[in-house]
Amino acid sequence: MLMNGILKDELGFQGFVQSDWLAQRSGVASALAGLDMSMPGDGLGWQDGKSLWGSELTKAVLNASVPVERLNDMALRIVATWYQLGQDDDRRWPNRTMGGGPNFSSWTNDEVGNLYPESPDSEDTGVVNKYVPVRQTVEGGNHDELARRIAREGIVLVKNEGGILPIPRSAEGLATKAKNGKLRIGIFGEDAFPNPKGDNTCPDRGCNEGTLAMGWGSGAVELPYLVAPAQALHREFDNATVQVTDWKTNGVKKVDGTAAAQDLCLVFINSDAGEGFIGWKAVKGDRNNLFPQKSGDELVKAVAANCGGRNEDGEAVSGTVVVLHTVGPTVLQRWIDLPGVKGVLIAHLPGQESGNALTDVLFGDYNPSGHLPYTIGEKEKDYGPDSRILKFPNGVVPQQNFSEGLYVDYRYFDKHNITPRYEFGYGLSYTTFKLSGLFIHPLGAVNTSLPAPRSHVNEPVPPHLDPRVPDPETAVWPKGMRRLAKYVYPYIDSVESAKPKGKYKYPKGYDHYHDLTEAGGGEGGNPDLYTTAVSVQASLTNSGDVAGEAVVQIYVSLPSTTTDLLLGQTVPLDTPVRQLRGFEKVLVEPGSRSHVRFGLTRKDVSYWDVRVQNWVVPTGELRVCVGFSSRDARQCGSFELVGGGENSWLRETGERGEVEEYDV
Repeated sequence: MLMNGILKDELGFQGFVQSDWLAQRSGVASALAGLDMSMPGDGLGWQDGKSLWGSELTKAVLNASVPVERLNDMALRIVATWYQLGQDDDRRWPNRTMGGGPNFSSWTNDEVGNLYPESPDSEDTGVVNKYVPVRQTVEGGNHDELARRIAREGIVLVKNEGGILPIPRSAEGLATKAKNGKLRIGIFGEDAFPNPKGDNTCPDRGCNEGTLAMGWGSGAVELPYLVAPAQALHREFDNATVQVTDWKTNGVKKVDGTAAAQDLCLVFINSDAGEGFIGWKAVKGDRNNLFPQKSGDELVKAVAANCGGRNEDGEAVSGTVVVLHTVGPTVLQRWIDLPGVKGVLIAHLPGQESGNALTDVLFGDYNPSGHLPYTIGEKEKDYGPDSRILKFPNGVVPQQNFSEGLYVDYRYFDKHNITPRYEFGYGLSYTTFKLSGLFIHPLGAVNTSLPAPRSHVNEPVPPHLDPRVPDPETAVWPKGMRRLAKYVYPYIDSVESAKPKGKYKYPKGYDHYHDLTEAGGGEGGNPDLYTTAVSVQASLTNSGDVAGEAVVQIYVSLPSTTTDLLLGQTVPLDTPVRQLRGFEKVLVEPGSRSHVRFGLTRKDVSYWDVRVQNWVVPTGELRVCVGFSSRDARQCGSFELVGGGENSWLRETGERGEVEEYDV
């Protein structure tokens, strides 16, 4: 249903479906379900060479368990992608004889290595790594600068009490009690410093040592370099007027004295996680909780309580700025309200340009524009009963039933009226913005409940391929061909091995054609779903003193009731309180104004009707808000959705109440 029905039919996906590594758990069944490519090809065990496909798929086609049409579809989708990417063009993708082909190995960093790694039959060697420079190229540009830009735009300023940020590079602007007149800056926490054993010491970045630049797992890469925050800070501060002190651990013993000797304290903490095949200490993939790791909370509390010493009321004299590197939502409640904590930056996973990107923001060279892509709750349980890590299986096979439905993150908080610490979409700037002049213009696209009927006129038609089962002799191992152990091949040992052993029992409904869904008809679904239904415009003014980028967000709230298309009666409509439907990042100079425009599509103002199996525009009031977070709506308006119209598809399907129910 998911691959054949929703992805390839409804969403019109023209590419191929590839499994995650070792995620394929069946042979014929996965082929019938719509899988097109198995990766890396092994079966149920890593590097065992016992593929669930390979020669087994060949046998399944020859004995008619897998229809030839399904095999043709797999091959067509894969080859079409090859052409789509222009890989038939020798000028762009030269072959091996022209000096092209693979230029790096996943198995070794050496220039020369085994040409057929992991096979016990092979001792063949050759050049496997060509060390092609790609960081700065004419075609791709300066990737180091791009990495720095991405990192700094991902930094989110969530607290800036008293305008403690940005900070000066020299002693000008901050008071000091030092006898030598130097501004005293303390850098606290292991996360500010590089891993002393090396940036790439832990395979696949599978540990939390030193500053956190990326999570761990098979998607991790070798860092070409890593600028740690402390390195960049030492470089940027004016050494003639600033004295920097390093506290390179998260230990709090005697940290109070060091903190008391500072005019400003910068505390670095983190929270790391990754893919489940790697474990670091008690973290076996996903985090066990949503708190900072390695006693980060304790470090913040100790430094923030003592930075600059204490006044008569027992509060810290100097301010503390906390920088958090994290893989996701992290609960800050243990220290966020401490009077000494004046500023908080969530720097996420910044990559190789970590320190450079951070100093761009800390010193005000770049005005922070990041906004939270998740909600930060006050407690772990605020995220709901399904948010906790599953430490024990909830059945013979651990099962995720997705009982939360649409109510994930901010939608869950809104539904249950839970006050977050920092809501979805939240982010501060060094300037201030105002929104005004909201203009909402409904268009004719929302005058009907259902999108236009699916048209087959412009839908792609695949080429006709021979559906007949091929001669089994063509699939037998070619004479003289070398066979490497643990490598996967499509050939069979004998014709006899491919003979049927009884009729394959297809899944229910697989042996006959099904009507195409009315929700489809193009890439992404019915093209009419992407017709602009509502035009929205607002004025954005920078009312502050510095230039900045505002991220204007648009949310919609569907009616709480609607007219049921099948029953003709008013029924409750269970949808989120508000739903993000778009955002725009706009640079505005101080004192200037800019216009922000959004186009809401028919799909943006629709809900999925399980019985009708289509996107339906409800009847009732649609509320549209623009603002700077999910709970910071600055301008709102509403209008009536009428729906109705000529829903010819429903009339052709049957009388009201006779449409088959689906549980999706």
